[in-house]
Amino acid sequence: MTRHILSAKIHRVRVTEANLAYEGSLTLDAALLEAAGLVPYERVEVYNVDNGHRFATYVIQGRRGSGTCCVNGAAAHLAAPGNRLIVCAYALVEAARLADHRPRIVLVDARNGVREVKEAEAAREAC
Repeated sequence: MTRHILSAKIHRVRVTEANLAYEGSLTLDAALLEAAGLVPYERVEVYNVDNGHRFATYVIQGRRGSGTCCVNGAAAHLAAPGNRLIVCAYALVEAARLADHRPRIVLVDARNGVREVKEAEAAREAC
């Protein structure tokens, strides 16, 4: 049996641009993609912390060090500059490998730079 398991997460990246005219996708700083282990054209789920919208798209590589987070195409209706997004990718993991699987969790700073990369997150007591 295989299960869909979180493989990567970029937590609370701020939207720098929303471009309705572009054909589609989510442009992210190359450093964020690298830190999360994401590759161009990989499917991601995007969760808008500020307005609750959720959508699926794929990532494309932006200029390294730019802090770019540009929501493109129709999804530009779902996010505005300044909104905070959680970007997640999932992978099929064999049941026998679940105990060893660790997602890459990227925390960003105020300029969408990599602040920390973790391999786990724990639920808080209040949840």
